[in-house]
Amino acid sequence: MNKALLNTENQLIINSNLYSNISDLLLKGIATSTAETKELIHQIEAKKRCEKKLKTWISSENIYYPNKLNIEQTSSEITAQYKANLISGESLIDLTGGFGVDCYYFSKRIDHVYHCEIDNSLSQIVKHNYQQLGIENITCLAESGITALEQEKRHFDWVYIDPSRRDDTKGKVFLLKDCLPNVPEHLQLLFKYSKNVMIKTSPLLDITSGISELCNVKTIHSIAVKNEVKELLWILERDYNGTIAIKTVNITKENNQIFDFNLNEEYPANASLSEPLTYLYEPNAAILKAGAFDILAKKLNLKKLHKHSHLYTSTKQVNFPGRCFKIETVLEYNKKKFKRGFKSTKANVSTRNFPATVQQIREKLNLKDGGDDYLFFTTDLDNNKMAVICKKA
Repeated sequence: MNKALLNTENQLIINSNLYSNISDLLLKGIATSTAETKELIHQIEAKKRCEKKLKTWISSENIYYPNKLNIEQTSSEITAQYKANLISGESLIDLTGGFGVDCYYFSKRIDHVYHCEIDNSLSQIVKHNYQQLGIENITCLAESGITALEQEKRHFDWVYIDPSRRDDTKGKVFLLKDCLPNVPEHLQLLFKYSKNVMIKTSPLLDITSGISELCNVKTIHSIAVKNEVKELLWILERDYNGTIAIKTVNITKENNQIFDFNLNEEYPANASLSEPLTYLYEPNAAILKAGAFDILAKKLNLKKLHKHSHLYTSTKQVNFPGRCFKIETVLEYNKKKFKRGFKSTKANVSTRNFPATVQQIREKLNLKDGGDDYLFFTTDLDNNKMAVICKKA
């Protein structure tokens, strides 16, 4: 950690080149008497990646940035704040601290937080940044979280872990047992020192697979931001053996779309099917990830267009966690009939349970992207291909 990067001269170079061409900067060189060109470039690239994700860090002075990979792997402030709102108590230990965004928000809800990071350089960076951010109730430990947990030999209200989804031999991994550290292998150790365990995993982890690898799962959160699933959050409680609650949230500028259910409710729900009625509904990404396909229809009194389409319909409009459309007409997927029924050359195209891709449909029907019309190409309850023409409700 070269603290000279924080002096006035170097900070001016970093901040004035956030939108510069990196290749040009490397060619001409921007070294100063206290910092090399590559060091300055690393700060520029890392800070630029934080622009939308970490506004608190960006707006603070004398923040030191780690490498780009650390920034890519860190939680956003939006998801970190969501996690923090789920906890309370006197103590929490984060076994895989990283850049420290989650701990920053945990510290606002917990009296004392331990940030463990095996990379000594990153640990020093995080410690420095907490000082700049005015955080005094976080202790930074430059060691393995598992080692720190055993050495502390004390009870924590919460253990938090975000296992690395990369390793030296397999690259990106998705099963919990292949992550570092191996959470299933260390679970009993975690429960030895805390009743409550929170695990953050990739949205690519299959929920059924995760449940099979873990024990005492109490709640699973499927968290999306602007309709993109960012992470799965697993809440485990020692000795808990009840029903698993699934909580989905899609965080948008306007509001938080929330839909909750119990895992054992989905299998027997068996939604009714229907032809398209007056309104069409498309669930948000958090719900689709959580697999709330039939229970969504049952709880909101909706019907599905097809068992495998996951598009819903109703005669009366309902408050829906996703997008809602007013159906204009329904057309058979046939080029001549479609052209007679839909005159515009521009539309927003989506597919669900349909053999052709959006690009193939656009080419076949000569459709440009955009406009006020929304076309859903899907399969009806009799397995016929159709286009549902809609406008936003």
